[in-house]
Amino acid sequence: MQISARNQIPGKVSEVRPGSVMAEVHVDIGGGKTIVSVITKDSAERLGLKKGDQVTAIIKSTEVLIAKG
Repeated sequence: MQISARNQIPGKVSEVRPGSVMAEVHVDIGGGKTIVSVITKDSAERLGLKKGDQVTAIIKSTEVLIAKG
C-alpha cells in the first residue's frame, strides 16, 4: 500500500480500549514512547487490532497541534 503521508512511525499495539463508538489504540513506538490514536470502534474491529500487532501510525500534518504552556 502506498500513501502520500510522510509521517509514518512503526510500532506495536500495546493496548486497545474499545468504547461504545470509538476505540483508543495505544502504539508503543520504542524508547519508552507511546502514540495514542482514537479511531472508530468499527475501524478497530475491521482491522482486527489487538495487543502485539505490528502497525504503522500515520500522522497527517493538518491534524498535529502544538501547545505551549
